[in-house]
Amino acid sequence: MTEQSPPADDLDPVVDELLSAIGQLVRRLRADTNSDALTWSQSAAMALLQRVGSATIAELARAEGVKPQSMGATLTVLEEAGLVGRQPHPTDGRQVLFSLTDQGVEARTARGAAKRVWLRDAVARLEPEERRGLAAAALLIRRLGET
Repeated sequence: MTEQSPPADDLDPVVDELLSAIGQLVRRLRADTNSDALTWSQSAAMALLQRVGSATIAELARAEGVKPQSMGATLTVLEEAGLVGRQPHPTDGRQVLFSLTDQGVEARTARGAAKRVWLRDAVARLEPEERRGLAAAALLIRRLGET
């Protein structure tokens, strides 16, 4: 016998609560750990550069789903702040590659550490049973993200 999915109406409250809770947590983490006052797009561009090493404006824009002009403006601000640098493309003289500077890597590391400390402190305030429930929920949320 196959298991049927519950009607969508039964899932709506769970979906609404999950969206609200995740959004609230992300906003709180961002607000409480954004000491360098980066925008979401600046932070996303830096995170991408940390993962890929270096990339052109077009590659970064494609990966983030934004227009090259918008990515160019984002990178200009980050470059002026000393967080990213540019170097000539090795095979195409018309393009440049952007990458994190040492200062950019340090900023990413500090922000990640601040988020971990904030979240660790918040989780520490929970009761042991709540922590176990949160651990189980984290596994389920990961599964949702993998589907």
